[in-house]
Amino acid sequence: MSKQNSCRPEFTARYFIESSVPTEKAADIIAGEQSSGTFMSLPGETDALKSRSRARVTRIDTLPPVFEPSLRSAFVERRAHKGMYHRAEVEIAFPIANVGPNISTLLATVAGNLFELGEVTGLKLLDIDMPSTYASQFPGPKFGIEGTRKKAGIHGRPFIGTIIKPSIGLSAAETAEMVEALCAADIDFIKDDELLADPPYAPFDERLHAVMPVLKRHADRLGRMPMYAFNISGSIDEMLRRHDAVLAAGGTCVMVSANWVGFAGVEHLRKHTELPIHGHRNGWGAFSRHPHLGFSFAAYQKLWRLVGVDHLHVNGIRGKFSESDDSVIASARSCLAPFAGVTPLMPVFSSGQWASQAPDLYANLGSTDLMHLAGGGILGHLDGIAAGVLSMREGWEAAVAGVSLEVFAKTHPALQKALIKFSHT
Repeated sequence: MSKQNSCRPEFTARYFIESSVPTEKAADIIAGEQSSGTFMSLPGETDALKSRSRARVTRIDTLPPVFEPSLRSAFVERRAHKGMYHRAEVEIAFPIANVGPNISTLLATVAGNLFELGEVTGLKLLDIDMPSTYASQFPGPKFGIEGTRKKAGIHGRPFIGTIIKPSIGLSAAETAEMVEALCAADIDFIKDDELLADPPYAPFDERLHAVMPVLKRHADRLGRMPMYAFNISGSIDEMLRRHDAVLAAGGTCVMVSANWVGFAGVEHLRKHTELPIHGHRNGWGAFSRHPHLGFSFAAYQKLWRLVGVDHLHVNGIRGKFSESDDSVIASARSCLAPFAGVTPLMPVFSSGQWASQAPDLYANLGSTDLMHLAGGGILGHLDGIAAGVLSMREGWEAAVAGVSLEVFAKTHPALQKALIKFSHT
């Protein structure tokens, strides 16, 4: 491992690495490739330059080896490798001066060509860490949890919300009718589906102009504006224009498909925004589903924190996706955990959710700083939408009070009907 260089500020990245060569060599190859080095020595890489700019391996925690690679490598196959594949968790320190407050270069450094190195047959970015003096040079969330609560007028409990369904196909007028029914049920939060942005059958501007009068009418009744996350995903110019349209119309939130808008796109929006940014992570499975490739959520959410999303989806426990409940809980905890002085994110639970998940979420998080979104769990309630929203609130009231749902439901009919309807789905 490289010696400590105390003269330069650094940030660190931790990886799972599987390689056809000993871990020490693989880690050194990665450190060189992602900083000043390449596959061969060059005259320009002097000792003085390496002292300034070369990344260094600061820790190796060896794991048991395997005899089959997780990922194919033509590089390894050309060498007819017949031995074991070494595994370890490795920490690498990078000079901050190599990157500066540039999210694209930060990503190219911690998640660039290292994934393609020939010796590497498995690699996952597990975590990143950095000094607060460096993190503060990125924009970070403008609203976060507290700013979102203030904007929505929701305090001391989770946000109960839903997604416009059907996902696509509703006209602007039909969307407004759905929003009317949801607002009449005293919903806290509504979001566009990630598939809905600016389609010909319901253009963004028409949808905004149809929905906002409904929200304003119920704001007068409720004394708070139901928060609606309008999907503004598009080019940077389109997002800025749509953000401004939502703001001018009196809206209180915008949403982006974060992975496809991109880190730099979200960062640009964050520098412009006057509204909370709801980060939808659709496509996340492509980054994470293989256990030995891609990103962990712990690292992923930190990167989105740096560029300024305020809320981030974490899937849902006992949901419809492949992710385990433990992974979902760990993701939510990471959103709420301290990170280099950067404002925490509000975790957003969705996917097959209804009142039954509330006790488990509260027991595992010890917090109500979250959004709990249910589609069918609200819209499919036996007694209608209002009872669906109420059942979600009652589930959380029971959870916080430490009372079982079954006992609480004896005096709360909406929760009782939810248990009847959804317990076996």
